[in-house]
Amino acid sequence: AEARSMESLEKQLICPICLEMFTKPVVILPCQHNLCRKCANDVFQASNPLWQSRGSSAVPSGGRFRCPSCRHEVVLDRHGVYGLQRNLLVENIIDIYKQESARPLHAKAEQHLMCEEHEDERINIYCLRCEAPTCSLCKVFGAHKDCEVAPLPAVYQRQKSELSDGIAMLVAGNDRIQAIITQMEEICHTIEENGRRQKQHLGLRFDSLYGILEERKKELLQSIAREQEEKVQHVRGLIRQYGDHLEASSKLVESAIQAMEEPQMAVYLQLLGDLARRITDMSKVSMSSRPEPGYENMDHFSINVDYVAEMLRTIEFQTGA
Repeated sequence: AEARSMESLEKQLICPICLEMFTKPVVILPCQHNLCRKCANDVFQASNPLWQSRGSSAVPSGGRFRCPSCRHEVVLDRHGVYGLQRNLLVENIIDIYKQESARPLHAKAEQHLMCEEHEDERINIYCLRCEAPTCSLCKVFGAHKDCEVAPLPAVYQRQKSELSDGIAMLVAGNDRIQAIITQMEEICHTIEENGRRQKQHLGLRFDSLYGILEERKKELLQSIAREQEEKVQHVRGLIRQYGDHLEASSKLVESAIQAMEEPQMAVYLQLLGDLARRITDMSKVSMSSRPEPGYENMDHFSINVDYVAEMLRTIEFQTGA
């Protein structure tokens, strides 16, 4: 079962370009798929043969290529693939996988723990009521004689499988959170772009007016800036919230992976309780707060300057725009 799990994990760490395990650094595309940086650069160079390299004296321009996994169009800036974000979580998982694969089999063999009450007895059963590993004599004559017990290997395999499912659930949740963060970053960018565009339009209209228009112009610009700042701060607050959850969840994944490496069943089960509760609590945290559709829209900051001179002091944004 452990070999099958390692094989399944390895399949998730294969680059779709070179068909080998991802090589550091691993870059994450906007569509959330991963590539080796070298492979991403090869695909990018093939799609943009005239793109200037980083060492060129000429100022490089941006380019684009399609994700080999989903065909999503990836648009890059003048930094090329070096402007893509590195996926440090995948790189850490690869390191852990390689370390685990390199360990000799005898190092992973279980070392039996002996009972503290009966020194000559191995711990070979698990008390379901007390949730603690124990020995057969404790069940027959000792503190667990009235408890329901189960074979230690059976409980070990069942709870290890449950922890593995919890890890998979957390990793999937992390992917969703990362996608949400990326989407909200784009919303922030759109809000800022819309805000700048509306300020520019407003400025062009007020540039043709004099006197009182200048004073009113400043007031309206401040209104745009206030709402832009409020919206951006609100969304960035959500990003920080999701980022904090992602960081905590990633650390929990690392702790769970380290726990999976524990070769001693009794020690593993003794440590599992707190870890399982943390995974359950983390999975129940609600991550449903998002900006409403159209939240980034700033088009309501639009004005009509076709008013007569005596109405200039009453200029306001068109509420129906």
